[in-house]
Amino acid sequence: MTAVEKQSPIEARLAALDLPKGGAFGAAREAALARFTAMGLPGRRDEYWRWTDPASLNAPTPVVAKSFDSSDEAPVFNTIDRLKLVFVDGVFDAAASDAPELAGVEITRLAEAADIHWATGLYGSLEAAGQSPVARPFAALNTAAATDGVLIRVTGRAARPVSLIYVHKSEASDPILHHVVKLEPGAELTLLENGPAGARFNKVLEVDVAEGARFHHVRMQGRDHERRAITHIFARVGEGALFKSFTLTANGVLTRNEVVIDITGDDAMAHVAGAALGDGATGAFTHDDTVFVTHGAERGESRQVFKKVLKHGAVGTFQGKILVKPGAQKTDGYQISQSLLLDDDSQFLAKPELEIYADDVKCSHGSTTGAIDDTALFYLRSRGVPMDEAVALMVISFLADAIEEIEDETIKAEVLDRLEAWLARHRG
Repeated sequence: MTAVEKQSPIEARLAALDLPKGGAFGAAREAALARFTAMGLPGRRDEYWRWTDPASLNAPTPVVAKSFDSSDEAPVFNTIDRLKLVFVDGVFDAAASDAPELAGVEITRLAEAADIHWATGLYGSLEAAGQSPVARPFAALNTAAATDGVLIRVTGRAARPVSLIYVHKSEASDPILHHVVKLEPGAELTLLENGPAGARFNKVLEVDVAEGARFHHVRMQGRDHERRAITHIFARVGEGALFKSFTLTANGVLTRNEVVIDITGDDAMAHVAGAALGDGATGAFTHDDTVFVTHGAERGESRQVFKKVLKHGAVGTFQGKILVKPGAQKTDGYQISQSLLLDDDSQFLAKPELEIYADDVKCSHGSTTGAIDDTALFYLRSRGVPMDEAVALMVISFLADAIEEIEDETIKAEVLDRLEAWLARHRG
């Protein structure tokens, strides 16, 4: 038996990586590596992985994934005045990017960061806090192994949105990116993300939203059919602050988006929403949203709005929890997860949870699964609307609640355009 064959799954996973050593974030990376080693790789017996098979994420190397040709489409967010930062297979491409100072905020590459005091104390800290009560091993692995990403500090209102663009070129790329965003009191930033990134993508985004600050996040996860991705957002929301995140996902063999939000200040708001479109006719499709929102202060408001449209054997999962700590009075927590199944072969699996330790709160959750409304479909058809167009209109109407979480009308229009383009390609 060879030495490689004797390796444990964790040892094999780590052996395939070139782990960074030392530097400004050396202590955080070492602590994250210890967390990852202690937790181990997830399996189907783990409560929060029983509906999503992590085998392809556990493997030492990614499954080869072809890059999808999207040359027939205009670049995503192309109509928006934005600062573009491009990563090709997980490596920053300066030639394809704009000058970072044009956004009016402090931006530093993780790969080039020295001892930046605010980032040194923040890198990995929100991820570490988000490991309880549910272990998130791939996030810990990310903190330990990430060699690139951006560190963004915002002290006022950003001059324009910062747009992170992920390009997939190598069929065996395995990028690991870690971004840290700090909004000082009263600051405001819109962060855009798009692109498939790689054959397998592991990303962490840590966001610290200080008192009275506003953070808007919109991402579109790429068209590549064979890609796999595990992403994490860890957010801390201070007094009177606003955090909003929306994700549109189309295609991909496996996508798991984890969001962990800690509302630590009074009168804070945190909204997270997502729309997923899955067509198993182009290959296997599994989409998993796993969300955990903690209310630790008074008069906090949270919204979780997730919609999935599935057909041809596509699988959607939602696991969402609202935790209200003792003393978090006047909390307003809302959670809804819904799926629209366009045939009998697809399935939606949901696990909504509430855990409340305060007595003066307003919290609710709901989850539904259904097919196209025959009465509404007949109404449209009777007025001369072709079948495919009628279905598309009903899908857009179904997803509207999630898309409405986007405040910027220009960005919202861009998302709707991409949604309509996907429906046009997948008619029938």
